[in-house]
Amino acid sequence: MKIITAIAALGLLSAVSFGSSAAQLVNNQQAENLQPIGTISVSGIDGVPSDIRQQLSQKADSAGASSYRVIEARNEGNYHATAEIYK
Repeated sequence: MKIITAIAALGLLSAVSFGSSAAQLVNNQQAENLQPIGTISVSGIDGVPSDIRQQLSQKADSAGASSYRVIEARNEGNYHATAEIYK
């Protein structure tokens, strides 16, 4: 249940704080039409969803991706999120 909550929070925050980075968060349906190029992950201590989303976006940008989709997220004191990245 925590994973679903974290993914939902990341999705909501990406819609609200859109614009500061080039890589965009996409949902499963949007990802169907994109070419996957790999996965990325971020982790740390005491992260809030907006910080986690920003880290994923920056890491996706660095990998040359135009978008990413969160495939795993948890925040149990220490956070960890994994995303598939797309060209």
